[in-house]
Amino acid sequence: MAEMRTLNLVKGDQYFCFKYEVGQEVKVLDALIEMVHKGDTQFDWFDAAILSHQLGRHLAKELKAYLPKKVA
Repeated sequence: MAEMRTLNLVKGDQYFCFKYEVGQEVKVLDALIEMVHKGDTQFDWFDAAILSHQLGRHLAKELKAYLPKKVA
């Protein structure tokens, strides 16, 4: 079973939570773009940028684990 990650955003009275498997980051980005384009929520490009930044931080942590200790 793949490791799960979560992205969270609270915006006013709305709560956005994306759960995804490690390795499925592209699908998460596609979902963020789709939510912005649908326009049926208050989710906008700024929100997508915040969550994509969280996604990048998760990826950076995973990549750091593969670096030799002296480089990390």
